[in-house]
Amino acid sequence: MAVGALRNDPLTNGSVPALCRDCASLLPRGAPVAHCLSCGSRRIVAHPDLERLSIVHVDCDAFFASVEKHRRPELAGKPLLVGGTGDRGVVSTACYIARLSGARSAMPMRQARQLCPDAIVLEPDISAYRAVAKTMREMMSALTPLVEARSIDEAVLDLSGTMQLHGAPPCVVAARLALAVERELGVSISVGLAENPMMAKLAAEIDKPRGYGVIGAEAPQWLAPRSVRTLPGVGTAQERALGRAGFTTLGAIAALSNHDAARRLGPQGPSLAARARGEDARRVTPSRPAKSVSVETTFATDISDVAELERRLWLLCERLGSRLRKGELAATGVSLKLRTSRFETRTRAAQLFTPTILPERLFTLARDLLTKEIDGSAYRLLGIGTNGLAPLGAADPPDLADPNSGRRAAVQNAIDSIRTRFGDTMLNRGRALDRK
Repeated sequence: MAVGALRNDPLTNGSVPALCRDCASLLPRGAPVAHCLSCGSRRIVAHPDLERLSIVHVDCDAFFASVEKHRRPELAGKPLLVGGTGDRGVVSTACYIARLSGARSAMPMRQARQLCPDAIVLEPDISAYRAVAKTMREMMSALTPLVEARSIDEAVLDLSGTMQLHGAPPCVVAARLALAVERELGVSISVGLAENPMMAKLAAEIDKPRGYGVIGAEAPQWLAPRSVRTLPGVGTAQERALGRAGFTTLGAIAALSNHDAARRLGPQGPSLAARARGEDARRVTPSRPAKSVSVETTFATDISDVAELERRLWLLCERLGSRLRKGELAATGVSLKLRTSRFETRTRAAQLFTPTILPERLFTLARDLLTKEIDGSAYRLLGIGTNGLAPLGAADPPDLADPNSGRRAAVQNAIDSIRTRFGDTMLNRGRALDRK
């Protein structure tokens, strides 16, 4: 059977392992079953590899909106948009009811409200979302130490030892997790079960919301007819480039040998071909406390122009902020690194009043350090790092002196969503543009 039929077809001839998504129980083998014998549910997932697979991707459904609806029961059954409410506001999350009208995350709020005029609009409460995400991570960590956070609302787990730990196969443990998160936190999640992290992520997208997708040994056949954009990390620009080279489906790329992939697609060709076949050698790596986070760049030619140094510094601040958010960390201070054309290294550091993950705040402090350090010399390297770290939940608290801090956090979340979906170069702020 194909995964598309297996993921939510409640009819099975009894020869294929099957699981009830509403009570997390395995169905008895050997007899046709149209519904769960324990709870009567028809939400059955059946797949030949169901009891063998152990890598699970967890993706919260409309996370910000789900948290708000759980906090405010009066919003149940109503269209909800979470995002900036001003003229230039952007949708951070649209609930699934609002999506029926065409509203989407990363869409200008004005457009979303035109599409869904009955929608209720709320400013994001980032601290509340982080608190829920933290509790959810704790629930995952109680199941396995191998939990890798991918974002505030996504994580991948390796449940390969759960039969010994919990007396149940990974497919059952994942279903129990989904039920517990929805029951205790009011947030529904979609689960993807597969051989590796990449395929688990794709499986989680099959049947949202409240989905349970499974992709096993049929991964190459499942991928083959799909667009190259299906692969995580392949954005619009790469899709166009592959199309010009004659590759529009993953099957066409998967058929290449390593030699041909490198010759036709460049150094990353063999890796892309492997992913097109459903291969992903990455292991689930638990997030470890970092001592510092830093980024730097070496210029192709030395730079002495102050405006150009500031433009490059802004790009580094965006990269640093992105790494902090992905690592669920916040900077308590900033360190600046410069290397002159004579290979002399200069450093400066300063502390922030409150921890931050926002590029604007990182840049403001880093630019002050840059202004104090530069003396007309030409520089070959520029770097920025954290001078102390704090948990993500401590970042950018509400500030009476800066009432727009929450709005900037919402804008940054929207930018992250766009870049995750379309690639890092899809959206740039004016400060990042080359003005030459």
